[in-house]
Amino acid sequence: MRINSLQLFQFRNYKDLTIDLQPEIIVLYGTNGAGKTNILEAIYVGTIGKSHRTNDTSDMLLFNADEAGIVVNFEKKETPQKVNIKLFRQGPKDIRLNDTKISQKELIGTLNTVIFCPEDLQLIKGSPSGRRRFLDMEISQTSATYYHQLLQYNRLLQQRNTLLKEYRGKQNIPLAEWDVQLADMAAFIVKKRMESLKKINLLIDLMNRKLTGGLENLTIGYEQPYGEEGHIVYTKEAFYDLLQEALPQDRQRMTTSVGPHRDDLRFFSDAIDLKKFGSQGQQRTAVLSLKLSELEFIKSEVGEYPVLLLDDVLSELDEARRNNLLQFIHKRIQTVITTTDIHDFENLQGVQFIQCQEGHIHYGKP
Repeated sequence: MRINSLQLFQFRNYKDLTIDLQPEIIVLYGTNGAGKTNILEAIYVGTIGKSHRTNDTSDMLLFNADEAGIVVNFEKKETPQKVNIKLFRQGPKDIRLNDTKISQKELIGTLNTVIFCPEDLQLIKGSPSGRRRFLDMEISQTSATYYHQLLQYNRLLQQRNTLLKEYRGKQNIPLAEWDVQLADMAAFIVKKRMESLKKINLLIDLMNRKLTGGLENLTIGYEQPYGEEGHIVYTKEAFYDLLQEALPQDRQRMTTSVGPHRDDLRFFSDAIDLKKFGSQGQQRTAVLSLKLSELEFIKSEVGEYPVLLLDDVLSELDEARRNNLLQFIHKRIQTVITTTDIHDFENLQGVQFIQCQEGHIHYGKP
């Protein structure tokens, strides 16, 4: 999979821009605030229909503009395709694939990308929601059914929580219909997560051993705070029973305490819980291994590597990890990298340099 060109219209600081991209490594360089990350953001919007930086569409529009446009021309299994997205300050997005209007959920999985940002280095130490989001988006890019079920689950969950608030203090809450459906979807989501995690664990351990010279094993565990320790709830009957058991607590707290929206991932180096006891170096190596395994996981599911987007992440890694990452992607994966220093790439072959400056670009080195 590769992106051939990107067109931006009134997107962030770009009024009108067309970029032709080479098939291997593309280095976007320039000073901070020059618009390098805006280009990565636009590609990511072309992947899932929304930004990884903001939930407010108007943030992505050029100052005083009422609309913006993103066009991504790419090849998937050697077949040319085009995603065209229009963003409006007021009103819903307009998303088209090969000139046919589609919904955002239909866009997921069309153009596969993996994005790696400095904040991802906090994935292990950060909140459970960030780890769930990572796993859900990875699976969603390879399974439209999973993404659809996840959306449905979140809608039902919101409706159940609304009822808990409306019936606060009352004993008879009409939740039976929601609980049956919620349990069924919860079972599907957890089963798919566990199935995917089994594949990811094989890949992440392999990647981590490469990065550490075979010195450390890395595994990801799945955790449910509402279940029995060491036992994963994954049937609809078990989820339904747990929802009924937790109802007095849910009624009091006015929120749902059972389900995949409460689950978490734990990272272990051998028997060491990296969140609690791992060094910063171990945690960063684990996250890098996770991102590399994400590339391999998507390839195993869809048949080709996704496009890799690296947002100023090399400056956060030491020299050994930078070299390991570049060695892995070189001549294998189309990669778009933002940086303020091109020194790390000067000896690599097949690199396209693009300078970002005040809403414009210039091809080549300075």
